[in-house]
Amino acid sequence: MLDQYGDYMRQKINFSNTVTDNNYYFDDIEPPLTNKEAMEEASRCLYCYNAPCITACPTHINIPNFIRKISTNNLQGAAESILEENIFGGSCARVCPTEILCEHACVRNTHPESNPVKIGLLQRHAIDNLQGEYPFTRKSDTNKKIAIIGAGPTGISCAHKLAQLGHSIDIFEKESKVGGLNEYGIAAYKLVDNYSELEINKILAIGNINVFTKKTLGENFFLDDLLDQYHAVFIAIGLAKSKKLNIPGELQPNVLDATCFIHTIRQHQVQQNLNGKSAIVIGGGNTAVDVTVQLKKLGAGKVTLAYRRGHQHMSATLKEQQLAQLHDVHKETWFNPVKIAPLTNKKLAVTFDIHIPETPKETVTLTADYVFKAIGQNLSTQPLFKNNQNILSVQQYRIAVNDNYQTSLPGVFAGGDCISKGQDLTVYAVQQGKEAAENIHAYITGN
Repeated sequence: MLDQYGDYMRQKINFSNTVTDNNYYFDDIEPPLTNKEAMEEASRCLYCYNAPCITACPTHINIPNFIRKISTNNLQGAAESILEENIFGGSCARVCPTEILCEHACVRNTHPESNPVKIGLLQRHAIDNLQGEYPFTRKSDTNKKIAIIGAGPTGISCAHKLAQLGHSIDIFEKESKVGGLNEYGIAAYKLVDNYSELEINKILAIGNINVFTKKTLGENFFLDDLLDQYHAVFIAIGLAKSKKLNIPGELQPNVLDATCFIHTIRQHQVQQNLNGKSAIVIGGGNTAVDVTVQLKKLGAGKVTLAYRRGHQHMSATLKEQQLAQLHDVHKETWFNPVKIAPLTNKKLAVTFDIHIPETPKETVTLTADYVFKAIGQNLSTQPLFKNNQNILSVQQYRIAVNDNYQTSLPGVFAGGDCISKGQDLTVYAVQQGKEAAENIHAYITGN
């Protein structure tokens, strides 16, 4: 199974003897193609009519079109074709699970070849070789103002599309930097060298987009305020509240939230000396895998990924699971945590019930220096209105919207992870932001 993606996933991290001085960095987990490699890879594309890879791409990039342009050395044209559909084409090329989307649909991904065109790497090659600014302009000013809450891929994608349509946008972001999960929540080895910040600067260069950081909905402002000042509001706040294990001992000092830990890694604020330390990561998604791999790259010793169901139920892609295996991460399935207890040597003892179907239930205890929770997130419970009454409909802990991304409150739209449609992937976030912008435009102009 490991041969499916090859040894290129083995990458080094350079760091000092300890990480408390923040002196560490990550190399790309998947190096970019050289010009020669890109030309060779592009030549493998069959330029299918009604290409299934286009349908499989949530942003509907015309993949054969941009690959054909690469094959004729028209990298500028290839990049422009990508950005026309996906303004985050650079970061999506790096973080998108292409193995379950476009590359999975590639006609070359069938027996006996089973080797799809490397669409993600070709997309990155085109964007990385784009010369100058992003090729977008604004239409004439409409004198309409829209407020966007959240400066992640959904909010930025929506803002960019609205700016193209001639509107003015104010974005309110709770963090000190824009980018959302691209800046704070993606594994550091997937987006290196401040790529998220550089990409967003190019996106915002279209103009008529103002960003206000350190502004939190429910603390610094409320929906009431925005509805009085703007023609429409778009909520793209993601899922900021991590789920709890709800077991004894969860509040022990070295029981950490996975998303918060990734946040500290990406901002070079890691305080723990992880060299030789052991860790247990509880969860089965891509975030859980991200944490395990980053722990190993930061010098940790034994790292165990513990999931409550079978490996076939894990939401982490097969490629991500193999990446963890390549980094010597131990995986335990059907491990359901029931208790965490401190030991005298400052380690933690985690008790699991093991209940494999059609076998007797067992109990086992593992010890580690750190425990990381990576079992998902829910919508923040911060009040949205001054009177502390939330009149937005919520379904399954997410904001309910109709097919036009309209919430239950007129003039208020929502998209991204905070709504109950689509998957929690950057590429879906980008597409939802773009689609929401078109619906907001129709709402405020009557067209």
